[in-house]
Amino acid sequence: MYLLAIALSVGCSQYQEQNDMTIKNKEELSFPLGELNEAYAQYFSGQSYLAPLNGGYHNVTFEPGCRNNWHIHHGAVQVLICVSGKGWYQEWNKPAIELTPGTIIEVPEGVKHWHGAQKDSWMQHLYLHKDVKEGSSNEWCEPVSDEDYAKL
Repeated sequence: MYLLAIALSVGCSQYQEQNDMTIKNKEELSFPLGELNEAYAQYFSGQSYLAPLNGGYHNVTFEPGCRNNWHIHHGAVQVLICVSGKGWYQEWNKPAIELTPGTIIEVPEGVKHWHGAQKDSWMQHLYLHKDVKEGSSNEWCEPVSDEDYAKL
């Protein structure tokens, strides 16, 4: 919970200081960039980076236009906390939700969704899984189409 409070504090102060929240350069990010996300690169359109943090949290950094494929978390709830830049979160057959610093999304177990940066901004979010059941897994699905992404 302490890290969550820090993340919200960082996100909210950045929101007040930067009106449009667009991050053009990685040097403006709130958290360390992390390592290239090579293990999951096949499930992303564009480049992402991953930095494990304490307490089960991870920081994912998305370059402008980067997004992950549609996916489903089985046996766990995913929590996303946007800490830098601007991004998108979308559930299957629902409108996309804009992510800005301080936005928290709780993704229910079994819901098909995707998340990533907006086309003109870097984006970072923290994530963690809660209510994890034995045998939990991720099901990776099709990429978000360029056509659908361009409409956002």
